[in-house]
Amino acid sequence: MPATTVNPVLRVAPAAPAEAAAHFRASLVFHADVSDVAAALAADGDPGFVVLDSRSTESWDQGHIPGAVHLPTALIPEQADQLLDRDVPVVTYCWGPGCNGATRAALALAQLGFRVKEMLGGFEYWVREGFEFETWQGRARRDPDPLTAPVQGDCGC
Repeated sequence: MPATTVNPVLRVAPAAPAEAAAHFRASLVFHADVSDVAAALAADGDPGFVVLDSRSTESWDQGHIPGAVHLPTALIPEQADQLLDRDVPVVTYCWGPGCNGATRAALALAQLGFRVKEMLGGFEYWVREGFEFETWQGRARRDPDPLTAPVQGDCGC
């Protein structure tokens, strides 16, 4: 009999559907999408969460989400209680997918007792999707990247 070759994708078999559902549900407990955050912030009324930029002051000055709280990760232990309400969930972000600053900030906040999610894509994808951002010079917006921008308010996923 010829040897059966299994490709790299299926070398480790997919999880059972119930196990996969539990995993992906858990992922959504911890993560928020850029377009979902933007839609919630743009809707009338209180979105029910606060957005936290965990980057340095230099990065914040280059651009940040309007209305975000600026709290670099290193300062979270000493300043979180002065800047955040423990009853309001926090959505953290940093530069983008290549940066784990939002993850580190979320961990620090969770260890202090805050409810927290991480915004996937960070500031990079906020800008790439064409959402408005602030700098020390005022508000700005870039043309959406056609590879990442949401279609009619939906990421198309």
